Amino acid sequence: MNKILVPTDFSKEAESALKVASQLAKKYNSEIYLLHMLEIPMQETDAVSAQADVPEVMFFMKLAHQKFEDMMNSEYLKGITVHEIVKPDGAFSGVIDVCHENGVDLIIMGSHGASGIKEMFVGSNAEKVVRSSDIPVLVIKNDHDDFAVNDFVFASDFKNDNKETYKQATEFATAFDAKIHLLMVNTASNFTTTSKAKQRIDSFISDYNFKNYTVNIYNDDSVEKGILNFSKDIDADLIGISTHGRQGIAHFFNGSISEDLVNHAKRPVVTFKI
Repeated sequence: MNKILVPTDFSKEAESALKVASQLAKKYNSEIYLLHMLEIPMQETDAVSAQADVPEVMFFMKLAHQKFEDMMNSEYLKGITVHEIVKPDGAFSGVIDVCHENGVDLIIMGSHGASGIKEMFVGSNAEKVVRSSDIPVLVIKNDHDDFAVNDFVFASDFKNDNKETYKQATEFATAFDAKIHLLMVNTASNFTTTSKAKQRIDSFISDYNFKNYTVNIYNDDSVEKGILNFSKDIDADLIGISTHGRQGIAHFFNGSISEDLVNHAKRPVVTFKI
């Protein structure tokens, strides 16, 4: 966890994400890349690509830099190497491009919570970042004075195409010294016996040496409810889920889980791309 990217629109939610990033940066001696994507009117797009001194663009870039200066004076950022990046491009692909250009290991984003991932900062583009990012994305809903992960729920259908995400989850858990609670949710429409479910999970994790885990089969009305209810029951610090890239959160677990999980979870959620 050497490099952490935090997209920001300078909102309270974005600051909550930055505060978590600062805690991780201090713990793991990481650098933070603070990114602001300018939302430029469509009529200015061609002009922006043609020249960088368009008055409107320059105004908003200077305003962003002023806000960055104020933010850099925050006590929680002292002692941390923070790179300031302003991009005159609101496209979500710009976030991923910045990550690839700088070798970012983790994206941390703020969310308004139950009002929906579509209202996350950077507009609706944040949903696309979570969907398409090949880098783990940690979604923060609230302020965390001490961001610690002791109990980490990894929810899956435990089919082979998810194995790479489990590897990422174990690395994440190892970094936090957390216990992973492997969770498979049973529903009436997609029922698996406990015995068969455990066999599938055992087979799924057999190639990995990670030992700090529990195996859990949970029955509920829907997979989404099962994940949320189980996480609440054990007071989990974090929920981990898999995404199928451009198909998005709405299609992880082979299409059976909707974006409602991220929208409705009151606790942090981390996504891993299959």
